[in-house]
Amino acid sequence: MKKILILNGPNLNRLGKREPHIYGSETLDDVKNSLELLANQIGCKIDFKQSNHEGDIVDSIHNAEDEEYDGLIINPGAFTHYSYAIRDAIASVSYPTVEVHISNVHARELFRHHSVVSPVTVGQIVGLGTKGYKLALLSLVKEDI
Repeated sequence: MKKILILNGPNLNRLGKREPHIYGSETLDDVKNSLELLANQIGCKIDFKQSNHEGDIVDSIHNAEDEEYDGLIINPGAFTHYSYAIRDAIASVSYPTVEVHISNVHARELFRHHSVVSPVTVGQIVGLGTKGYKLALLSLVKEDI
């Protein structure tokens, strides 16, 4: 059974409250519950975490390799655009990572168009709302999608 870590960065704990016209009305708990249902359907285990602290995210990425995770789904939030520490942490591990963004970052403010994380991921899913997390999970677990 594959084991996938799902990490969410700063301000994602505010989903459902923060700018619902951009991020929707689902809460992070709603996203977690939806992903747990999907994980059960496709036969994998997920762990779901959120932190507003860069070092906590880096530690989680490192620890995931020690705990033998098979993949990482990360929504780095604002860290996407400038956290070389998170980028380097992803580059340092042997499991694949998929980057997810709820909004279409390429249709928003110019500073959001660049990701320092994406060059070390196997893929990036943007603009599909919270469905992007499901697509990322399927891509890491199912080989025939």
